[in-house]
Amino acid sequence: MEDREIVALYWDRSEAAIAESRSRYGGYCRYIARQILGSEDDAEETENDVYLAAWNAIPPAKPENLGAYLGMLCRRKAIDRRRTRTREKRGGGQYEAALEELLGCLPEESGEGMPDRVALKDALERFLRDQPRQSRTLFMRRYWWASPVSEIARDFAMKESAVKMQLLRTREKLRVFLEKEGFGL
Repeated sequence: MEDREIVALYWDRSEAAIAESRSRYGGYCRYIARQILGSEDDAEETENDVYLAAWNAIPPAKPENLGAYLGMLCRRKAIDRRRTRTREKRGGGQYEAALEELLGCLPEESGEGMPDRVALKDALERFLRDQPRQSRTLFMRRYWWASPVSEIARDFAMKESAVKMQLLRTREKLRVFLEKEGFGL
């Protein structure tokens, strides 16, 4: 079933929308949640939270790319669950490790809040759009999906050290780019 058909089921308030979403995007959502949370049980609970959030948001939302929309909801729900579960850095997930890697190239949040986030998001999208496909893909796998370096290396038939080096170079390019864009680090 196509995304537009699944979204139409949500609009019709048909419970089949959840079943179709689970069938098509369940593994994708669990993967994202598992990487952030480090637990299969938490990933399954988060996946269920995603479908409830989608049910409550559609309508009025009418996402054109349901997979990206559910992925975004899943990432948010998983981060919220992780924050609720613990404030300390603990093993299990890759989220803290990936976040710590990014700290050196992202600006601290100012008191202005949301306008800076929107501008930073736009700058980050421009930066990634200009990167070679492999650099962009590695960056997204590590910092959006929170995939372990070992998994990325396996999936791209690279050595872990090569993945780490490419991520380091991309982060350095990002830091320079953001400084030029006026984001104080």
